[in-house]
Amino acid sequence: MCAEFQKPRGTQDVLPPVSQKMEQIRHIALDCAQRFGYLLVETPVFEQTPVFLRVGESTDIVQHERYSFTDNGGVDLTLRPEGTAAIARAYVENGMYNQPQPVRMCYYGPMFRRERPSAMRYRQHTQFGAELYGSVQPEADAEVILLACAVVEQIGLADPVIRLNSIGCSECRPAYREALILYYQQRHDQLCQDCQKRMNTNPLRLLDCKIDVAIRERAPDIAAFWCEDCATHYRDLTQLLTSCGRQVSREPFLVRGLDYYNRTVFEINHPSMGSQVALFGGGRYDGLATTLDGPKSTPAVGFGMGIERILSAMEENFDLPLMSRIYVAHLPGFEAPSLVLAEELRRKGFAAESDLMNRSLKAQLRDAGRQSGVVVIVGGREWEQGEVGVKWLENGVQMTVKREELSDLLRQPEEKG
Repeated sequence: MCAEFQKPRGTQDVLPPVSQKMEQIRHIALDCAQRFGYLLVETPVFEQTPVFLRVGESTDIVQHERYSFTDNGGVDLTLRPEGTAAIARAYVENGMYNQPQPVRMCYYGPMFRRERPSAMRYRQHTQFGAELYGSVQPEADAEVILLACAVVEQIGLADPVIRLNSIGCSECRPAYREALILYYQQRHDQLCQDCQKRMNTNPLRLLDCKIDVAIRERAPDIAAFWCEDCATHYRDLTQLLTSCGRQVSREPFLVRGLDYYNRTVFEINHPSMGSQVALFGGGRYDGLATTLDGPKSTPAVGFGMGIERILSAMEENFDLPLMSRIYVAHLPGFEAPSLVLAEELRRKGFAAESDLMNRSLKAQLRDAGRQSGVVVIVGGREWEQGEVGVKWLENGVQMTVKREELSDLLRQPEEKG
């Protein structure tokens, strides 16, 4: 195929069965969020560019990862690279700060970043996230983190690990920032080029570097600079999570890549990914809505979960079962009755399909084996007597059942054979 007709670099075609698994993850995530009281909010896939510029001028998103364009009306627009800023804009613009607080929201949809493609990193990726606005209490942080863990477990990744830190607040972080800059300035010549730039723009990102790891290990620990409120918030949050039976480890050099975070930052890890690879992360961003012309004090906390990364962890170590499908096969001359029976099953809530290629029964059974667990066979004397054949492909058990009893049988797999 001509290169001009191929998918853009850094994107992917999501085909079955991966698309089916991603759709299942979507349902699991949204159902789990709803149980916690987080309701779906859908924002446009593009926003006016200043919404994302408020994320922070020093971030990679703003500097060189934006997909931005000017439309025919001269408006500067950007495809959303992350969900939090868009949700903050929606919270402010729709006056949700006037509602009873806290406001619990979740989102699910595509994000766009023009970053270098690599394993589990796509220029268009899918993200699920949750946002809680209106509470400064550590219980709010705990609830968001517990929701994140619940989603991971419902998908099938048991025993997630919470890596936790606090990056302080406007009262205590400036002193830490100065100490961090001084430490790295003394080692300027040993730093990679990116870190030499970050020292003057976003020094906390120095701790996030994957190259200067040895230098980071001796850097000052922000815990020594926490004010009393930040120290208490972190201690209470840790106790809440452990009281709920969650595994928590403090990571003194954990930061987030966006400028709007304060106090709580966290990542969710899973043993299957190794200790250095996070599934996803989040944290607290009490000032973000204010920068978008919201109320002066608008506390918020949340997370964003990349679905492709979650799916990668599952494919290597787990198998999320797909919806069981019923294949309605037919003997020669019974094409129409098989189509009608498949429709009857679908109306009763089953996933069912019938042969549309007028194939032999042997060919139909071979086709059914690729995607179905059970075959219903239509035709012959059985059909004339109001019966159908049923065959379970996993164990080869086969029986004949009256047509009116078919749906009850299919709903009771323990009675097979």
